[in-house]
Amino acid sequence: MNILITGATKGIGKAVALEMAKANHSLALCARNEKELENLKDELLATNSKIEILTSKTDCSVKQEVATFADKAIAKFKNIDVLVNNVGVFSPSPILQENDDMLDFHFDINVVAPYILYKKIAPLMVKNNTGHIFNICSVASLQTIVGAGSYCVTKAALLSLNNIMREETKPYGVKVTAIIPGSTLTSSWDGTTISPDKFVQPNDVAKSIHHIIQLSKGANVDELMITPQSGQV
Repeated sequence: MNILITGATKGIGKAVALEMAKANHSLALCARNEKELENLKDELLATNSKIEILTSKTDCSVKQEVATFADKAIAKFKNIDVLVNNVGVFSPSPILQENDDMLDFHFDINVVAPYILYKKIAPLMVKNNTGHIFNICSVASLQTIVGAGSYCVTKAALLSLNNIMREETKPYGVKVTAIIPGSTLTSSWDGTTISPDKFVQPNDVAKSIHHIIQLSKGANVDELMITPQSGQV
């Protein structure tokens, strides 16, 4: 399969890329840092030299760059079988204390980028009557987290977008799944002294996505929530 992943060089995105490379899937990957993309490509090819990999330096807060990445992926692979809308931003602050542009900042990355990729990729899936879209949401999509207002608003919007995607494409055999992780040990937690055992691991999410895409044609996981066993950090 051909799998497109945004925000692929760190955290969940990188874990998904590595998991899919091991399973012989070709990859279209984007991130903002070109050097990190090159390093990831080398790591993936060392894992599996037989797969094809497209990398694209892309700022997912810029609409045209997101659209260009999608066009590159379609040009190379013709079809995208799995879309993983992973890219996200988390800049915590109470709304009353944050800069006025923070809602737009969160919205462009957490919602608009997945929206653009849906508009680009889903028509191909609909045409082929197959495909799977994963949207990496958050427990903040469902819960109010004081001190993370704009993040909560935009992750709730992403979950709503996810549900609209599912209903629009369901008649055409396309599957859509919201992944809803709790506290996950990504770069957002760099420097923490909290034990890794208190977190969901990025590879937990990656393995879950890999399992879901292997389900039978008639089965869809609408939502998958993965939370720390001992509770939110």
